[in-house]
Amino acid sequence: MSVGTGGRGLDDGDQQSPRPTRRRGGRPGGGRATISRVADVAGVSRATVSRVMNGTSTVAPELVARVRAAAEALDYEPSPVARSLALGRTSTVSLIVPDLANPMFQDVLRGLSAAAGEAGHRLLVAESNENVEEESILAVEARRRSDGLVLASPRAPEAELRALSERLTPLVLLNREIPGSNVPSLSVDYAAGIREIVAHLLGYGHRHLVYLAGPDASTSNQDRVAALRAAAAADGFKLTELPCGAMFEDGHAVARAALDTGATAIVAYNDMVAFGTLSGLHELGVSVPRDISITGFDDIPFARYTTPPLTTASIPRNELGRQAWGRLWALMNGEPAGHNVRFQPRLLVRDSTGPVPEAGRQEEP
Repeated sequence: MSVGTGGRGLDDGDQQSPRPTRRRGGRPGGGRATISRVADVAGVSRATVSRVMNGTSTVAPELVARVRAAAEALDYEPSPVARSLALGRTSTVSLIVPDLANPMFQDVLRGLSAAAGEAGHRLLVAESNENVEEESILAVEARRRSDGLVLASPRAPEAELRALSERLTPLVLLNREIPGSNVPSLSVDYAAGIREIVAHLLGYGHRHLVYLAGPDASTSNQDRVAALRAAAAADGFKLTELPCGAMFEDGHAVARAALDTGATAIVAYNDMVAFGTLSGLHELGVSVPRDISITGFDDIPFARYTTPPLTTASIPRNELGRQAWGRLWALMNGEPAGHNVRFQPRLLVRDSTGPVPEAGRQEEP
């Protein structure tokens, strides 16, 4: 412990030592720079060097100056691993997503990475490739290597995720909630977004919608399906559901099947699926929205630049990442994470939707 005496302080065993001078090769005495060599040159203990390098405020200013001068003369760099062990922290946090190819998660990543970087933390990123078992393994491994974890759109069943969360704390969930749990979450009201999309399409006269479903394990897909079924029952329109996926190639592969349903409007699981379907319909010679309307979900950056521009529900992807960091940082410092937030999507009407085609007006549910 450093003891101050007239503005000076010495550790037990510390002795006065002249400022180090550089020798050939930039290191006094030559050889590899270690914490012991820094301590010898500065005339202090190894503990003092460690405290200075870790930013501990209890070391006297004069000793801090001597240690830093010695470290500079020796070109000494503290070992990140040793520093992490000493502090009990890695200055790293982890993010696990189902698919890094999805721009939705790329934007979340950017928001989280930027916010963590501002606080001097690095971000470790992994993808589960939509594999539930792999997701659990990755989550445990990532948490061992970092100070906290953000799970984005986890696919694990609720009971498994609830049990796993106890091993992963501090943990923040994105696009998922655990009812009755203390794990903080940031989610999107996908049902509200779907209701806005449906109201928009019904306003154009559409009475037969086809939904291109996302991954079975996705809770956000389950929310969309439930909202669509409830709306169909309440408003009396016909709903056809087609298995699809979450990526461009999934939407492209199902374009013909979607057209064959006879629906006049397509509700895609997300924008990437909508993009793929638009491409497939174009190859089939189908005009959007003259022959059929299509909507997406997420409002990823490319949505406004498709031909035609895509009608979609917008969610604050970057903000999800930033707020996830805020809650994780609070937990890492023993503070309350704050209340859970559920974001409301905003419908953006563009040119991919329009009035129902004349041929479609004759079809009844």
